[in-house]
Amino acid sequence: MTFIDFRSDTVTKPTEEMRQAMLTAEVGDDVYGEDPTINRLEALAAKILGKEAALFVTSGTQGNQVAVLTHCRPGDEVILEAESHIFLYEGGASSALAGVQTRPIQGLRGALDPLDVKKAIRGEDIHYPYSGLICLENTHNKAGGKVVPVQTMKEIYEIAREKDVPVHLDGARLFNAAVALGVPVSELTQHVDTVQVCLSKGLSAPVGSILAGSQSFINEARKWRKRLGGGLRQAGVIAAPGIIALEKMIDRLAEDHANAQLLAEGLSTIPQLQVRVEEVETNIILCNIKETGLSNDQFLSKLKDAGILAVPFDDGIIRFVTHREVTNDMVQTAVETISGIL
Repeated sequence: MTFIDFRSDTVTKPTEEMRQAMLTAEVGDDVYGEDPTINRLEALAAKILGKEAALFVTSGTQGNQVAVLTHCRPGDEVILEAESHIFLYEGGASSALAGVQTRPIQGLRGALDPLDVKKAIRGEDIHYPYSGLICLENTHNKAGGKVVPVQTMKEIYEIAREKDVPVHLDGARLFNAAVALGVPVSELTQHVDTVQVCLSKGLSAPVGSILAGSQSFINEARKWRKRLGGGLRQAGVIAAPGIIALEKMIDRLAEDHANAQLLAEGLSTIPQLQVRVEEVETNIILCNIKETGLSNDQFLSKLKDAGILAVPFDDGIIRFVTHREVTNDMVQTAVETISGIL
């Protein structure tokens, strides 16, 4: 059976152009800094993200954790949103690896209130940990792909600079945010010290993420990547599709957003389902199935039997994600199929 796969934009396969680039990539030992394709990817990423330097890492989680390790010392506290990816979905890595404690703050639609951040930054007191880092996430996965406003990021960054606390951005889907806002991605990254972006989600590269920041930060981050076993050898074969992702795959994210709107509108017409169409900002749709009387597992099982894949996201909430391999026709087929099931 051929499935319409809405589980995640991580399921995208590399394009034929990416596969050919992998085949012909010029390579060298990256631990020695001698892989020309890696070097080209990192220089390109730094330029696009508006930072001095960049580092290729194996995953978004590795990029985020290298950032925490580089910014912080054991015993520091990291301020982040209560449903952020770093807090919920990275296996407690910040405490396990960096020896820091996290201080989650409940945001609104994934965005932290700058005043809440200001209150959370610790003063000088022997009883308190040092506030070592503030982490933002844009777009915000758990909030349903919401875009954190540029003004909010700007206000938090100004507070952080005043208090001498660095800001890191988990920008796994940051290009989705930039496309949704119609601005260059550097418009967002100017309000953070460091940023991680994924190449292997909507941009369709098969593997890898980028961590970017100042040259001195990246120099130290490179050592942390090595400590985590992330030193790479002839890695140009996986960097080559990343170059194509950055050069050719960003603008087409608008198609995913359009298909997400189409899917949300279609699902909202099914009486037993609740979708807030107006809150679908990028490529993630959260669908409330409680009125169907089915559990998440039962609902997803029926969808799978009919050739549709999605994932549970909360009690009675199912997540659908659009991406390059989900076409307009597939969206319409999915709506008709789900309507028929119910």
